[in-house]
Amino acid sequence: MRTVLAVDGGNSKTDVALVAEDGTVLATARGGGFLPQSAGVAAAIDVLGETARRALGSDARPPYADLVAAYVAGADLPVEEDRLREEILARGYGRAAVVGNDTFALLRAGAARPWGVAVVCGAGINAVGVSPSGEVARFPALGRISGDWGGGLGLGEEVLWHAVRAEDGRGPGTALLDVVRRFFGVRLAEEVVIALHFGELRPDRLLGLVPELLAAAAGGDAVARGLVERQADEITVMGVVAMRRLGLLERPCEVVLGGGVLTARDPLLTSLVTERYAAQAPHAVPAVTEVPPIAGAALLGLDRLGAAPRALARAREAFAGTVSGRSAP
Repeated sequence: MRTVLAVDGGNSKTDVALVAEDGTVLATARGGGFLPQSAGVAAAIDVLGETARRALGSDARPPYADLVAAYVAGADLPVEEDRLREEILARGYGRAAVVGNDTFALLRAGAARPWGVAVVCGAGINAVGVSPSGEVARFPALGRISGDWGGGLGLGEEVLWHAVRAEDGRGPGTALLDVVRRFFGVRLAEEVVIALHFGELRPDRLLGLVPELLAAAAGGDAVARGLVERQADEITVMGVVAMRRLGLLERPCEVVLGGGVLTARDPLLTSLVTERYAAQAPHAVPAVTEVPPIAGAALLGLDRLGAAPRALARAREAFAGTVSGRSAP
């Protein structure tokens, strides 16, 4: 029986699952972050291989499956997808390989139909839409240079920015100043800036400020509330624009919401996002997914193999309700 090695590669972790063509999940494992844009393509595929061996056993040798279905962060442009696929095939990890952005896996995992819109807000932010006819709407998702705002890293930077300005008098007072001092155990927020500047503090530590930001916003801090409102705006506009491009605004359309910032289900952020979709896309049906993206990677791989509907249902059921990381991001 043919098999799929499904891969969900994110900034903070890489999930793999070996799935048989009949939908049976044979093995799973979790590894480190998948970071081709910062660590390089080879290093990212090293992580994939290490995680596959963790799932299959240290004695496992390539090919690990008939098809590697990798839906990963850092595959934001077609050329990046090509480079990752070529490296997977060069390693012999699968007899064939398909690579796409991890937002496609979120959509396939969370939507009842094979079309709709998905918005991910985790360490970064991105969205994708697929029409009933297969037309795709997507974004470069390269950060501020491509028009993006927010995500966990972006929000963490904003928290620090406002804290520093509150500390030195350039900005209004905000509870975020105490948040930064307490979280990093420093007397001055400026110390965090200096540690980042000299490489003594990893930038991804700023991700830990997101739950604190959400708590400060819920507590009534105006600056924190403004950041959460803007994040809700961005989560909404990306989905609405994808629907508009595909002509889906005037019909019921699922909007699958995922990524750690959203799956944390913060009451304020969730309510703001729901309100904005209701106002801007009344026919949209936004919902935070209960199915992890690794399930979407598996389903997309099974689609490629031409698996039977009952196999797809079996695979989806195996992953249902296993969304992890309910605290952001």
